[in-house]
Amino acid sequence: MRSFTVIVAAGLAAAAASVVAATAAAAPAGVPKNPKIAAEVPQAIQSKGTLVVASDATYAPMEFVATNGHTVVGIDPDLAQAIGGVLGLKLKVQNANFATIIPGLQSGKYDLGMSAFTDTKAREKVVDFVTYYSAGTSFYVKASGGPNVQTLADLCGKTVSVENGTTEQTDATAQSAKCTKAGKPAVKVSAFPDQNAANLAIASGRAQVGMADSPVAAYIVKQSKGQFKLSGKAYGTAPYGIAIPKGNGMAKPVLDAVKLLMKNGTYTSILAKWGAQGGAISNPRINGATS
Repeated sequence: MRSFTVIVAAGLAAAAASVVAATAAAAPAGVPKNPKIAAEVPQAIQSKGTLVVASDATYAPMEFVATNGHTVVGIDPDLAQAIGGVLGLKLKVQNANFATIIPGLQSGKYDLGMSAFTDTKAREKVVDFVTYYSAGTSFYVKASGGPNVQTLADLCGKTVSVENGTTEQTDATAQSAKCTKAGKPAVKVSAFPDQNAANLAIASGRAQVGMADSPVAAYIVKQSKGQFKLSGKAYGTAPYGIAIPKGNGMAKPVLDAVKLLMKNGTYTSILAKWGAQGGAISNPRINGATS
C-alpha cells in the first residue's frame, strides 16, 4: 500500500494494491513498564510477549506507511508502543484493510485494533473499546472548482468518496436516503478499500467531495500542496477507541495504561508531535460510545 503522501502528491498516480507492512518495536524511550498495570494483563496474553496491533495505514496522521515503504507510523502506532511499554509487552503494528480489523479481532488474528476507530454502540456489540481521542467528520474538495459543502444536506446530487467500512460511508449513505425522500437527487457514494484510493478519486475528478475524520481531513489538505481544501465545519464529534476482543480481560489494563500516559505527559507529547492536540481528551473510558 502506498503511503498517503505519495498518492496525494502524485495526484493521478494509480493506487497500489494493499500489502502487509509491519514493524515490531519496544516502547519509546521514557515509557517504562508499570508492574501494577502489567500485572492486570491476563496470563495467556502475558505469555505471548508480543501483541499484534492492526492498523489501516492510509489514514495520516493517525497511521500511515513511512517513506521506507514498510514501517507504520503516526499517532496510533506511537500510542500503541507507549501502551506496550507500560504493559511490559512488545508490539507488532500490522497494516490491515480497515474493514477486516474487527473480524480479525473476533477471530484472534489481532490483539488490538488501533486505526482511528469511532467507538459506536453498534461496534461495542462485538468488540470492547478504550477511548483516547475525540474527532468529528470533515468535508474536503478540490481547491479549484470544488463544490461548497457546508453540511450533509449539501451532498444531495453529488458524488462522495469515502473509505469502505467507515462512519463516513454510513453517514453519506443515510443522507442519500434523506435526499431522495425529500425529492432531491441521491448521493452517489463511492466507497474505496483505503483512504489513499478515496483521495485519488477526488484528485482525478471521479468524485466531487471527500469525507474523513477531522484530523485526517486536515492532514490530507495540508499534504495536498494546495490541491484540496476543507469545506464547511466538522460535525458529529465522537470518541476514537482502541478496539479489543470482547471480554478478553485486556480493556482494564489498556485503560489504565492510557490513563498513566495522560498523567505523565506521554500522550500529550505524541499528539503534539503530529499536530493533533485539538482532539485530546482527559477522561478515557471503556465503551464510551455516544451514539
